[in-house]
Amino acid sequence: MDTLPPTTPATSTDHALVTQVLAGEPDALERLMRTHNRRLFRTARGILHDDAEAEDAVQDGYIRAYRALGSFRGESSLATWLTRIVVNQALSRRRGRAPAGVCVADDAAAIDRPAPASESPEAVAMRRQLHRLIESSIDRLPDGCRAVFMLREVEGLGVAETALSLDLSQAAVKTALFRARQHLRESIGREIGAGIDDFFAFDGARCDRLVVAVHRRLGLPLRLASPG
Repeated sequence: MDTLPPTTPATSTDHALVTQVLAGEPDALERLMRTHNRRLFRTARGILHDDAEAEDAVQDGYIRAYRALGSFRGESSLATWLTRIVVNQALSRRRGRAPAGVCVADDAAAIDRPAPASESPEAVAMRRQLHRLIESSIDRLPDGCRAVFMLREVEGLGVAETALSLDLSQAAVKTALFRARQHLRESIGREIGAGIDDFFAFDGARCDRLVVAVHRRLGLPLRLASPG
């Protein structure tokens, strides 16, 4: 029987950032959030299938993480530690819903980016239509498949880290990804190409909104920095 992969220890950068947040250093929490917002949002959305609920789950995850930050020992990376917390928040929100399709036993409204200046109006329209088609196809994936697909193909995590983040075996991750690709091939008739990072774009406004909301809930001052 497959077991969970060994953890990847936290880096010195992780430890330094945690220390700065715990010390109340200005902008430290904001820097932490801007580093991890996109991955956490995409993970939550892969589970919840809803933009607003995903944002709420990420906010709740950050509040829990902030209050438990003193217990962070660095046995896994900070990204994985935060992802596990947000996964738990998202799964908690999903409980009580009508059962959706399940992909493995272990178990976004489209946002268009500005088109390059060289693109014709027809090419822009076709690209946006393709993005909407792919996003809607991903949205229709069974819950277990969708979360795995978001981490593996959209965020580019490896099998081991995806398994650790979702509390699955590596075999379950591989099976879920295989089935997700099958679903997508049937839905859109072709493989997803290298432009996958354009889908479910994590825009600056959403990142800013998460940073402001979490700081407000924690009663912390914020000097909003420029995104990126």
